Amino acid sequence: APAPPSPPASGVRPPVVVAGAGPAGLTASLALARAGRAVELLEAGDGVGGLARTVERDGFRFDVGGHRFFTRVPEVRALWEELLGADLITRRRRSRILFHGRFFDYPITLRSALAGLGLVEGGRIGLSFARARLRPIRPEASIADWLTNQFGRRLFETFFRGYTEKVWGLPCEDIDAEWAAQRIRGLSLRSALADALRRGRGGQRTLVTEFEYPRLGPGMLWERMRRGVEDAGGRVRLGERLVRIRHRAGAVVEVETAGARGATTLAPSHLVSTIPLRDLVRAFEPAAPAEVRAAAAGLRYRDFLQVALVLEGPDPFPDTWLYLHDRGLRAGRVQNFRAWSPELVPSPDRACVGLEYFCAAGDDLWESPDAALISLAATELASLGLGAPGRIAGGHVVRMRDAYPVYDPGHRQRLATIRRWLEGLGNLVVAGRNGTHRYNNMDHSMLAGLFAARTVAGDPQDLWSVAVDGPFEAEPPVARPVR
Repeated sequence: APAPPSPPASGVRPPVVVAGAGPAGLTASLALARAGRAVELLEAGDGVGGLARTVERDGFRFDVGGHRFFTRVPEVRALWEELLGADLITRRRRSRILFHGRFFDYPITLRSALAGLGLVEGGRIGLSFARARLRPIRPEASIADWLTNQFGRRLFETFFRGYTEKVWGLPCEDIDAEWAAQRIRGLSLRSALADALRRGRGGQRTLVTEFEYPRLGPGMLWERMRRGVEDAGGRVRLGERLVRIRHRAGAVVEVETAGARGATTLAPSHLVSTIPLRDLVRAFEPAAPAEVRAAAAGLRYRDFLQVALVLEGPDPFPDTWLYLHDRGLRAGRVQNFRAWSPELVPSPDRACVGLEYFCAAGDDLWESPDAALISLAATELASLGLGAPGRIAGGHVVRMRDAYPVYDPGHRQRLATIRRWLEGLGNLVVAGRNGTHRYNNMDHSMLAGLFAARTVAGDPQDLWSVAVDGPFEAEPPVARPVR
């Protein structure tokens, strides 16, 4: 049985419990701890940073998801500069599509398509684009509709369908257009051409060609945030997950955790949750209403694994990453870690690349032994002409559960059902990518953490809206200090 919670000393406020030490949870914890609040940060894994963490194996460092440091939110930039300082280096972005043995610009341009596909096919793509502009699909219900309107049916079918369905494991017709509107808003052949005239820091997020990056990977930031929480008096409890949330009269009154040290309970002033809504809802005691539990159980997530291969000799390509659109390949992208930062690769006579596989926990990829995955990655790299099998000097596998919230049909209705019930708990705050089932950028997740801290401090914010590039890019929100 869990140990009973200890009552706080007279005059001492009970702690704020934060579940999940990804970008949102760490940022909320740091802001609250610096404001003098007692903080208990729970993380089920053995490290901080979530999908944005850096993994180190044999001196090689891997950025698990590939994270560009680019933002127009001043409070987030201020945190980066404060915590990283001179360790935040400027890098040139170069990303391309590798398709049928040919390289294409990313984002795709007419010039690149013509060069790679020939004048005849390029002409067909141009006519298809013209038809899409004259007779767009309305309403845009799916990502298939959105991409067709932006690029034309022929280019969508050539470049985008195979890759998109590889990433999400769903037909494009079953992926909500909201994802594209949020993540790649404003991207089209026309906008790509216009942006080419003003490339650099002033361009769209999707098209930006210069970004900043920690010299030893994003993990530098998360570890410094962790130390900042602890230096301000907070506790970071690794290997400890939230398993039960007891509530009464519209408030969370107790949380139970489980970890290597057994079960413990905490009586929080507030609970800030950045864990998947699916897991949050099923932890309540008394249980959430049946319709809320059904809505949470219906939320879907895409899992992810990365196979990092160490190669003898020079880098096989200069890009930060290549998008792999061929349907015959299981990998969706391949990163060149030295292109992110030379210090991720410790040896000048070695290269290190990471092949990314989008999958579902329990499927054949997820369950494959590490040795089989390393062999698959080596075979696919060789088939791309990027690394002969004899160059492989080693390999490592990193798995990530619940990496990407899926925008499938019905997800908005499910979220509305869950949100209505959660808002009846006055001291519960949800934030971050999985906390609100929104495909946030890293900087928006950090902004959500700042907004969560403000909400706890009595300045309520709408955490469910912190994910839309459009308004935030045009007029960055202000995250005032926590008091």
